[in-house]
Amino acid sequence: MTLLSMLIALIVERLAVRGQAWQLVTYLQPYLRFCSSGNVGSIRQQPYFLLLGWLLPAVVIALLIYSVQFWLFQLMLNTVVLLLCIGSWHYRQQYKQFLNACQRDDEQAAFLCMQQMRQAQGAPELTYGPQLIWLNFRYYAAVLFWYALLGAFGAVAYACLRQLAEPMTYDRNTVLPAADTVAVSDDAAPETETPATATDSAPASAGWRLFADDLLHWADWLPVRLFGLGLALVGDFSRTSAVLLQHAGAMQMSAPQLLTELSQAAEPVPEELLNSQEAAVSAVALAKRNVLFFLALVAVLTLSGWLS
Repeated sequence: MTLLSMLIALIVERLAVRGQAWQLVTYLQPYLRFCSSGNVGSIRQQPYFLLLGWLLPAVVIALLIYSVQFWLFQLMLNTVVLLLCIGSWHYRQQYKQFLNACQRDDEQAAFLCMQQMRQAQGAPELTYGPQLIWLNFRYYAAVLFWYALLGAFGAVAYACLRQLAEPMTYDRNTVLPAADTVAVSDDAAPETETPATATDSAPASAGWRLFADDLLHWADWLPVRLFGLGLALVGDFSRTSAVLLQHAGAMQMSAPQLLTELSQAAEPVPEELLNSQEAAVSAVALAKRNVLFFLALVAVLTLSGWLS
């Protein structure tokens, strides 16, 4: 059922899923709004509250699926959950705008489209190819990895953690501003009554993002190396495997930095073409081949009895 759910979700997401209704952030924003409201009092900045708030949606979804006995309903629920976790309609639209700008030879518009993706994701400023591969990793490969390992619980837990780390989750919410928004201090505030959301939500969002960033480093540690193995098999094996072996045990190396080195080794691009449409399209094709490798690996593990 694991492999079948993945295949259906990826096909449907590619061909039929459109709009905000199929993005996890649409449903996570009201939940964060409640968690960051005054109703929960001062405990909302405590580590145990952040941990509980992060895991609660994953636990609820896992219990719901476990309570369903009929396999067809379980398959449908797992597929819907995966669709929400890999839903990246917002970024797909921006990528299309980027390609249109490149076709018009509008370098400034292409740069702005890529910059919007970086800012929405909260990712480091990488060149076009690694930037898109990093986005593909976060929304597809890592989610599929944790789904194959822990089922719907793993997929939802990782996807929620990913969204908590993205500024877009807060920027697109009318109640929660971005984490870097400066809250008005009590001394500088005017004497008139200030809404609670103007003073309390920025520290709350900052707390969520710091919490998510710390955990994502470890949540990405193993998947990014498995992703690198896939890049070695679908790209330049000797160069990529050398980079992978060099950094295999690096505990503090960030996932974006490692993925950048791996992607550049898997499919080298001349320096003058790093920020070009050719590099971007080539990187997306490389990432798609890597996802196919991962599906093949899941198929082998399923046939061998390691996965159900």
